[in-house]
Amino acid sequence: MDKKSLLGIAVIAVLFLGFAYFSGKEQEQYKKELAEYEAYQDSLAAVTRPKQAAAAVAGEEGAASAADTLSLHERQVAGLGEYLAAARQGEERFITLENDVMTVRFSTRGGQIVDVTLKDYTRYAPRGERNELVKLFDPSTANFDLSFYVRNGLNNVAVNTTDYLFEADSVVRTDDGAQLLTMRLPVAADAWLQYDYRIYDVQTPERDYLVDFDVRLVNMAPQMANQTSIGITWSNSSYQNEKGFKNENMYTTLSYRFPGESSIEDLGMSEKDKSKKVSTAVNWVAFKQQYFSSVFIAPENLSYADMSFDTAEEGSELLKDFSLQTAVPYTAQTEGYDFAFYFGPNKYAILKKVADAEGESLHMERLIPLGWGIFGWVNRWCVIPVFDFLRNYIPNFGIIILILAVLIKLVISPLTYKSYVSTAKMRVIKPEVDELAKKYPKKEDAMKRQQATMELYRKAGINPMGGCIPMLIQLPILVAMFRFFPASIELRGESFLWADDLSSYDSILNLPFSIPFYGDHISLFALLMAVSLFIFSYVNYQQTASSQPQMAGMKFMMVYLMPVMMLLWFNSYASGLCFYYLLSNLITIGQTFFIRRMIDDEKIHAIMKANAAKHTNGKKSRFQQRYEELLRQQEAQQRAKRK
Repeated sequence: MDKKSLLGIAVIAVLFLGFAYFSGKEQEQYKKELAEYEAYQDSLAAVTRPKQAAAAVAGEEGAASAADTLSLHERQVAGLGEYLAAARQGEERFITLENDVMTVRFSTRGGQIVDVTLKDYTRYAPRGERNELVKLFDPSTANFDLSFYVRNGLNNVAVNTTDYLFEADSVVRTDDGAQLLTMRLPVAADAWLQYDYRIYDVQTPERDYLVDFDVRLVNMAPQMANQTSIGITWSNSSYQNEKGFKNENMYTTLSYRFPGESSIEDLGMSEKDKSKKVSTAVNWVAFKQQYFSSVFIAPENLSYADMSFDTAEEGSELLKDFSLQTAVPYTAQTEGYDFAFYFGPNKYAILKKVADAEGESLHMERLIPLGWGIFGWVNRWCVIPVFDFLRNYIPNFGIIILILAVLIKLVISPLTYKSYVSTAKMRVIKPEVDELAKKYPKKEDAMKRQQATMELYRKAGINPMGGCIPMLIQLPILVAMFRFFPASIELRGESFLWADDLSSYDSILNLPFSIPFYGDHISLFALLMAVSLFIFSYVNYQQTASSQPQMAGMKFMMVYLMPVMMLLWFNSYASGLCFYYLLSNLITIGQTFFIRRMIDDEKIHAIMKANAAKHTNGKKSRFQQRYEELLRQQEAQQRAKRK
């Protein structure tokens, strides 16, 4: 081996040994810093919310405590940096802002909203005792946290804003009339995280129930570690604000909207827990109660949404524990985010007008469960406008419901009349139908009997579905009202007769026990509604059973079972809904007797005979031709089977 080779090997050996030596030194230094950081992390819980001692400790114990505190502070500075370590110390302060519709309380701990009180609404209580204002959530459970990483020397430090005390400026009035509260979390001498909260008082509900929440990253880019997103955690526990726990819980859920969509999604109803993770962008997320909502709005959208709720125990005064985990994109060029909160009622007239900075609707009115398809259309374009018009002139909501029931019955009265006339025709022609049954008594002649019956109907000008179609047309209105009353915040707290709240069930007697499927109380409006339904069903059956023999087999279900089922179902429903159905049944019964006096069966029979003579050789409709062809095919198949 020549000298050059030996020299090369020697140089390589020296370089290798030198690298190993210096690497070992750096590794030891790294382990030492890591041990200090881990020791600091173990001590964080003890100082998250520092409390003052009840009395000073003197002598050697006091000196030891001071030394420990100094050591802990040094570890905090080493682990977090001087400014974040300082933000760990101090006392939590609360700042309150309010306008005409709400009071919002802020905490310097995390710079977050910890309490919202609505001034125009009270929690349920018996009549005369209703004076406690609605709080949207339990302040002790309120949590809104931003999480990100900052640099501290060679380390990346995880920052959760709820662990730190923000510096709060004095509240100022802006030129546009807003109250501005600014809070800062210093990260370095010239860098901080800034929260700007704005609350307006412009006498416009869709603006006054909003809290603008602007997040600013002031000179934060050099301090931020490499990351592509900033995490957000939002959670709280909602109070039970209504009379019935189960009914309120049924309408309480977690809702969200995808960007650009006019509809919304939700987690559905559950008496236990429920969760869902959406991996695509979300525009807003709502912690929705029956009549109130807390909504977190991100105009530039959230990256994803991991949502869940858990139902509280009945009697705990709480309803659900809500939770949202999400994130927003981050780059070194990001200067901040413009968010907003909506804290207010689920009132259609208000939510319909909530929009983003560009004036685009956020479709938050969809939080009100008015029904899908045609049912929602009837409520949004017919029922709500009429209801809002009436309440501008009539203060008593019981009278408004009465007028609404009368108006709806007047609108559909032509359909009711047509349905009754069709039933009367079937009743008048029944003797002739019975003659056809005698003419074709055998089972194998069933097709001939059916064809002859259809021919008789055709000549008499009777549509066999004439009595059903008008009823089907009325169905969207009935379902729309079923969805409208439990969702109408206008009825909340309004009393009528013995009902102290038309948005909840009325109770004339509280039972010392609970009846399965019924409950532990007796609702008089529900009971009267069931009785009126029995009377209506009985009267209707008397009319239809004579003309349609197949209805005889449905007597038990229609006349007896249905009212009982409705009583069990509606006993815990809104008394306003039961009152409306009671009025609707009574008006329908009155219409039935009135129309019955107007219609002369002999006159109808004469008209039918004239129609029969006119259509003796008339052309059959396409439907009738297809129907008769189908009957002939079925008859041919039966003959083939008999062979």
